[in-house]
Amino acid sequence: MKKVFGLALCLVGGGICALGLPISSKTRGAQAAGAQATTSATESDRVPVLVELFTSEGCSSCPPADALLTQIDQRQPFSSAKVIAIEEHVDYWDQQGWKDPFSSAEWTFRQNEYTGTLHTGSSYTPEMVVDGTQGFTGNRGAEAKAAIEKAAGMKKASVLISEVSPPQSKAVVLKVDVSQLAGNPKDGAQVLLAITETGLHSSVKEGENAGRELQHSPVLREMKTIGTAGKNGQGDFSTQQTVKLDSEWKLANLRAVAFVQEKKSRKVLGAAEIPLTPQEALR
Repeated sequence: MKKVFGLALCLVGGGICALGLPISSKTRGAQAAGAQATTSATESDRVPVLVELFTSEGCSSCPPADALLTQIDQRQPFSSAKVIAIEEHVDYWDQQGWKDPFSSAEWTFRQNEYTGTLHTGSSYTPEMVVDGTQGFTGNRGAEAKAAIEKAAGMKKASVLISEVSPPQSKAVVLKVDVSQLAGNPKDGAQVLLAITETGLHSSVKEGENAGRELQHSPVLREMKTIGTAGKNGQGDFSTQQTVKLDSEWKLANLRAVAFVQEKKSRKVLGAAEIPLTPQEALR
C-alpha cells in the first residue's frame, strides 16, 4: 500500500524489474560479485549521484522499491554514474500496526521539504529522489535509470571525504573538503554529513507487511549540516567533524556520505562516500 498523509492507496503494477534485471534469488546471490565487478580503471570517471529512497516497513508497496535501491547500490550498473544510495525511513506509518525500527521524524521532515520543492502535493511512500531534483514512485526501475543518467550529465562540485583516523571509542573523525562549486548559490549551499548502515533487516510482525522478512539498502542512521559552501560564490569549504557511532551500529557495515545541497532548490551539487574502517582492519 502507498500512504499519502495518512491515506492508503493501492499501487497498480506487477513485479519489479530494475534496469532490465529482475530481482530473484539468483540475482541476490550474484550481487556481491556484481559489486566487485564494477571496480575498474574507469570508476574514477563516474559522476557521484545521490539517490534517496523514502520508505517504511509499514508500507506493502515499499519492499520492491527497497529491493530496487539495493540492486542499484550493489551492482552499480551505470557507466556514467556512481550511485550513492540512502534509504530514509519515515515515521508517518508507525501508527498503522507496525513501528518501523529505523524510522525518524527527521527523515519525514526532510521528505516534506522535497514535497515543496518538487511540487508533489503530498509526501508518500515509496518515493525516490535523485540529486534532490527528480522525484517519482520508488519502484519504477526505468524512471530511476533515466533520472540517474540525467543527473550524471550535470556539472558537479568536487567533494572529498576521508577518515582522519580509524574509529576509536565509538567515534570517528572525518575530513570533508568541497571545491569547484557548480553554479552560484546566492545564499550558499549546505554541506551535509551522513552515516548509513547496510545489512539491516527486520522480521515484521504486524501491519501491511506482517510475516515478511525485509532486507534493506544503506539505511540512514544520522545526518547533520556541518557548514555552508560557496556563499555568494566565494571560497571553498573544509572541515573536520567528530561523529559519534552508536554501539548498536555494526562498524563493518557503516559508510560516511558527504554532499552539498542548495538551501532553497534542494539541488545536490556534489557528493562523496567512503566505507568506515572495519573492526578487523584495526587488529
